[in-house]
Amino acid sequence: MSYIEPAQFATKMVDAGEAKVFMSTKDTLIRAYMAGAILALAAAFAVSIAVNTGNFLIGALLFPVGFCTLYLLGFDLLTGVFTLVPLALIDKRPGVTLGGMLRNWGLVFIGNFGGAFTVAIFMAIIFTTGFSHEPNAIGQKIGVIGEARTVGYANAGAAGMLTLFVRAVMCNWMVSTGVVAAMMSSSVSGKIMAMWMPILVFFYLGFEHSIVNMFLFPSGLLLGGDFTVMDYIFWNELPTVIGNLVGGLTFVGAMIYSTHYKTSPSRRPA
Repeated sequence: MSYIEPAQFATKMVDAGEAKVFMSTKDTLIRAYMAGAILALAAAFAVSIAVNTGNFLIGALLFPVGFCTLYLLGFDLLTGVFTLVPLALIDKRPGVTLGGMLRNWGLVFIGNFGGAFTVAIFMAIIFTTGFSHEPNAIGQKIGVIGEARTVGYANAGAAGMLTLFVRAVMCNWMVSTGVVAAMMSSSVSGKIMAMWMPILVFFYLGFEHSIVNMFLFPSGLLLGGDFTVMDYIFWNELPTVIGNLVGGLTFVGAMIYSTHYKTSPSRRPA
């Protein structure tokens, strides 16, 4: 597996964050677009498996194929840059500014949404035979997911918003662990093994991923789900984005940076 020690991959995390700040607009948008599209396809794949087999665990077991593919191709998700880019700012890397970090986040958000929405349109066409029929079983399931994770939260009021936020925090705790875990190995097989586990956990537990939701909810609206665009924005996407930022940066990026990059002196007597 060619294991890489935490102190080494902690440095790689900061270096990666710095590189993303200085990446060109063209490359940032293309890589984000492709990441959103591939993850959306993986979500459609997993839902299709769950509907066709009646077993959600099988879908969750296979969903990480999308994440592993986009990572190995060097594409970027918002959840990942939430964790890596701030580390370069915290480390005071030359030329890295708050504005540069926010620029990266904004471009990646736009690219991710564009890719996920493209796949949402394509899959809606497939699920309805070019909008000539009612959605098939998979399309109907996606519509139900959209209703439960917008109107369902709204009906619970503040408790629903809290639940949504915590699910989003937990999501990027796991997803960013997958991003970092891939840095633990120099081999492709090792990277895939390390990424697969936390991604499986997040998906099976039903945590809220902002980019997966960029596919599921527009798809639900296209397929006749009983919720609105405003429901999607205010009762899912915005709180999920904020929760993903908190989860990835606080529980993955900052923790690894604090202990493996900025390691305190040993208490061992001289």
